[in-house]
Amino acid sequence: MNTPTPLLDQIKSPADLKGRTKAELRQIADELRAETISAVSVTGGHLGAGLGVVELTVAIHAVFDTPKDRLVWDVGHQAYPHKILTGRRDRIRTLRQGGGLSGFTKRDESEYDPFGAAHAGTSVSAAAGFAVARDLMGGDNRAIAVVGDGAMSAGMIYEAMNNAGAMHAPLIVILNDNDMSIAPPVGAMSHYLSRTVSSKGYRQVRNLAKRVTRKIGLEGLVKKAEHSIRSFNMGGDLFDALGFYYVGPIDGHDMNALVDVLENVRDHPGPVLVHVVTQKGKGYEHAENAADKYHGVTKFNVVTGEQAKAKAGPPSYTKVFAQELVRWAEKDEKVVGITAAMPSGTGLDYFGQRFPDRMFDVGIAEQHAVTFAAGLAAEGLVPFAAIYSTFLQRGYDSVVHDVAIQKLPVRFALDRAGLVGADGATHAGSFDVGFLGALPGFVLMAAADEVELQRMVATAHAIDDRPSAFRYPRGEGVGLQMLDDPQPLEIGKGRIVKQGTAVAILSFGARLQECLKAADMLEKQGLSTTVADARFAKPLDEALLAQLAKNHEVLITIEEGAKGGFGAFVLHSLAEHGQLDKGLRVRTLTLPDVFQDHDSPDKMYEFAGLDARSIAATAIKALGRGDERALKLIAG
Repeated sequence: MNTPTPLLDQIKSPADLKGRTKAELRQIADELRAETISAVSVTGGHLGAGLGVVELTVAIHAVFDTPKDRLVWDVGHQAYPHKILTGRRDRIRTLRQGGGLSGFTKRDESEYDPFGAAHAGTSVSAAAGFAVARDLMGGDNRAIAVVGDGAMSAGMIYEAMNNAGAMHAPLIVILNDNDMSIAPPVGAMSHYLSRTVSSKGYRQVRNLAKRVTRKIGLEGLVKKAEHSIRSFNMGGDLFDALGFYYVGPIDGHDMNALVDVLENVRDHPGPVLVHVVTQKGKGYEHAENAADKYHGVTKFNVVTGEQAKAKAGPPSYTKVFAQELVRWAEKDEKVVGITAAMPSGTGLDYFGQRFPDRMFDVGIAEQHAVTFAAGLAAEGLVPFAAIYSTFLQRGYDSVVHDVAIQKLPVRFALDRAGLVGADGATHAGSFDVGFLGALPGFVLMAAADEVELQRMVATAHAIDDRPSAFRYPRGEGVGLQMLDDPQPLEIGKGRIVKQGTAVAILSFGARLQECLKAADMLEKQGLSTTVADARFAKPLDEALLAQLAKNHEVLITIEEGAKGGFGAFVLHSLAEHGQLDKGLRVRTLTLPDVFQDHDSPDKMYEFAGLDARSIAATAIKALGRGDERALKLIAG
């Protein structure tokens, strides 16, 4: 049996897909899937979703004229095969590495990425913008949005479709339905119907029938009959109501059906939705059979599917939070957990196994998650909303209006606070200290280690008259012995970890260990150093601040957040109490005022100036002891 000549090597850009037979496109898809598996086995990253859209990716680029036609991916981690086909194959093994390709679509990475996408639910809004801009500017290109991997649970999708349907601008939305959540059985008849209703001939006959029935007064009856048949057979009732011409469902792994349907809808005169059913992890047995479909993986062995195991170490902060939430739920039957489509990422899957009736996954709907939690709190329950810091940004209006103004005791567990390494700027938890700390009445905490996190969960549970939040980073704790009976903290009270006289380092969050290392460096230079753990950004421990200001020449604040956060709160307090009038030298170390690209966390924090050497050097410079010694410290 002859082995087919490899074709993927011939594809340098989507233009090389034009004129290919469907059999050739099928072979290219098979080779593209193998290349995707091989690349991700080396880099780690998102795998299952990309494997599910291999055929769809090939068909889209074969049928449409990208990059002139604007292709917007929702949930950009589907786009690894897209990157390979669009001139980035030679760099695909740099995915999520420092200086390498982003794990998501990114405008400054390629002309084939017209819109960056890392958070879900944005594609239809962006594609509608491209479509309207095209019409206003007299263009003739197309706008295509690929919605997938659960993004249809995001309310913004429906807001955009409602608006786009009303505008009647030509726009193609492809729903990649990879969990069969809304799809009826897919088979030969469904394929036949989809090809038929998407064809030009069908639409011409349909339009002629409309004109005839309008003249004889039967238009309404016939329209209802057609609508009922299409809705019954294909599930398009909702999308028709939103103003989209619905086609589907079709098998997203059938190249013949995909190409036929996409060619048919390519020049549709108005909004159209193509419903494509795919299998997450398609074509890789280990991904198909895994319960989580290999959504995100570490480096792995392609043959066995075995993923690289992290070295045994302390439990992750996420696991500590999950265990503590279970502890309090066992004591208090009113404790409930809420997550927005991230049960395993936030540890609420563990909580849900223990208390399935008290765990609520609301889908990719952070705004709803927040207000839902507010309703639970208003009725007397004890809600913990576990949401990544970066995703809570999407629900901020609800935090302000529905929680803070009403002083409802919703407890926010902010996972992935600070920098997150390979996921880069879109997933960094940079801004929550500033935007939550600005809200009257909020209690805002940050855990320095896993034991502090234990106590902060207990503290949040005890706060029953106002909202609270506690933030903690991605990754492992520092290896402390866990408490058997963690007690709540005194609200607004920090702690002295190490006492000194010349320099005071006030840490908020998980940089505490780096602060202690910096203090050791300073001690070796003859500079006695105090290290304090603020614990609270709001309310601030103003007595502790006054003590540090009075007894030290230099005060340095450290936080894993953007400018305008903890350091700014400290400066406000010091200024209000006149403590800046007495010669105190204050430095606020924050994340830099840029969106940092993906890299290893250690390198990212070094770049940010939040590592031990940078902290020590900042102290020496502030004391005016000369840059030479500071540079020596930095160089090691």
